[in-house]
Amino acid sequence: MTADSAHTELTATARDWARAIVSNDPARIAHFMAEDWVIVSDSGIGTRADFLAHIAAGRLTHSAMDMVSEPRIRVYGDAAVITVRATNTAHFEDERFDADEWTTDVFHRRDGEWRCVLSHITTATR
Repeated sequence: MTADSAHTELTATARDWARAIVSNDPARIAHFMAEDWVIVSDSGIGTRADFLAHIAAGRLTHSAMDMVSEPRIRVYGDAAVITVRATNTAHFEDERFDADEWTTDVFHRRDGEWRCVLSHITTATR
């Protein structure tokens, strides 16, 4: 895989995953996540199971998820890191949250497909 083709493939994967999150379909979202995926935020570490359970129960929904900067993508063999500024609108237990964040996702390619193993979000301040 060339650097250009990996960049194109990973950009498409990130955009498809964002569309899956906005679909609020746990199975569709899970397709992009490794079994041991975690998310790191200001509240600590969240697991794949917890994240998907919140979505399945309707406690967490997303109505918008957009990349607002060009993604910075680095590929290291079968691993890749994507960093991008993103905005999203979510509801957690009926409370609306509008976020502007820097996100870093670590992906692993297995059986020809990229799966996210770790997501880290940081509030954008400028």
